[in-house]
Amino acid sequence: MAVMRRQRLQDFFFHKITLIFALSVLLMLGGIIVSLIIGAAPAFQAFGPGFITRVEWDPTNNEFGAMIAIVGTLSTSIIALLIAFPVSFGIALFLTEICPAKLRRPLGTCVELLAGVPSIIYGMWGLFVFAPLFSEYGQPFLKATLGQIPGIGVLFSGPTMGIGILTAGLILSVMIIPFISSVMRDVFEVVPAVLKESAYGLGCTRWEVVRKVVLPYTKTGVVGGVMLGLGRALGETMAVTFVIGNSHRLSWSLFSAGNSIASTLANEIAEASSKLHVSSLFALGLILFVITFIVLSAAKIMLMGMTRKEGAK
Repeated sequence: MAVMRRQRLQDFFFHKITLIFALSVLLMLGGIIVSLIIGAAPAFQAFGPGFITRVEWDPTNNEFGAMIAIVGTLSTSIIALLIAFPVSFGIALFLTEICPAKLRRPLGTCVELLAGVPSIIYGMWGLFVFAPLFSEYGQPFLKATLGQIPGIGVLFSGPTMGIGILTAGLILSVMIIPFISSVMRDVFEVVPAVLKESAYGLGCTRWEVVRKVVLPYTKTGVVGGVMLGLGRALGETMAVTFVIGNSHRLSWSLFSAGNSIASTLANEIAEASSKLHVSSLFALGLILFVITFIVLSAAKIMLMGMTRKEGAK
């Protein structure tokens, strides 16, 4: 009886302690949201909901708007994801299905090591190594080819300075590839070998096994890896600050300098003097939080829809 009483007491304390840990996360999240809302309130009171669509950003005259930073954040993140997803998928597929056994571990370790490189190192490499090469070779090539296509040509027009929205997106893609590929590789490895062997036994090709067995089995993990990479791209600060150009103006050209929410905060939070300037920066942080929340919610809804479709089948 004494042993059972002690075990029940231990279970009670274990339950309460873990409950406190879980609730502390919600309290921290709630505190962050409340702090952002309180800090952003003066900016929204001064400019109204139109703060989101305003393109002015003039600290001297206390005129602020979020549109330039929002466009820069979304543009660089979309470019990064469009490049990183297929590359990450190829890396994960090669490491799990094609790579020789003796090379699998060294290559996988190298990919994971890339994820540990500090973002400021990526930014320095992008500014001093990649940007000059991209200005001399990459941008002129894109301008001479894609820039001549009607419709999308405007995206690849303008001066080839090396830094800008496209450069920031490319640097972000290099940064998030290790995250997405590592998650994809881990989820691909948990697919039961008997399922793949059965498909091969039925005469399926390697691509058919991946498309009809591996991907349906691991789609939740794949989407999770993509969302992890997208979340890192949306909130990345230092690497983007180095190569985006930090210019408060809008342009259709991906070669032009721009700004993102994170880079704006990094550049101006220490120099903001007026109350309205500080509040506008808080408002940008709140908008970034909302964007991230919308992206994660959309991913969750998509996964729920895919699950319902499977149940219907």
